Amino acid sequence: MADNQDIRSVMVPISGGHIILPNATVAEVVAYSEPDPVTGGPDWLLGTFLWRGWQVPAVSYSLLTESAESEAINGARLCITKSLIGNERMPYVAILAQGFPRLTTITQDNLTEVPLESKPIAVAGKVIVDSTEALVPDIDRLSHLVAHAAFGALPLTS
Repeated sequence: MADNQDIRSVMVPISGGHIILPNATVAEVVAYSEPDPVTGGPDWLLGTFLWRGWQVPAVSYSLLTESAESEAINGARLCITKSLIGNERMPYVAILAQGFPRLTTITQDNLTEVPLESKPIAVAGKVIVDSTEALVPDIDRLSHLVAHAAFGALPLTS
């Protein structure tokens, strides 16, 4: 990759590992606060909370992908990401982070793709950036799953 093809990214620590997101999809990282529960929602849907006038669903990516059996909330953060599904009712999704996400730049030299035997739901792939292994979320699929679980009325597919 040439320098102009480097990808500014955010390495987000989650229970059981890391995820990597393009920096442009991360709106903000905020301290964890207990979300309002969603009646009948799956265990990975932590609830919703008010952020900048939006009712944002908070999710445990670790529970969704079965990377962990439980989540700690002591010292946790919420990584607010753009949902990318183009729905005005849910422009953001918050992902539970275990600590502070860090900025990183992905280059051809520091990126290795890791083959997966099977892909868990909402996982696009797995990579090693420098020496850190990370899942690459399928943000579109994740957003549709969250929209359906949190609001029920949003379409599952575009």
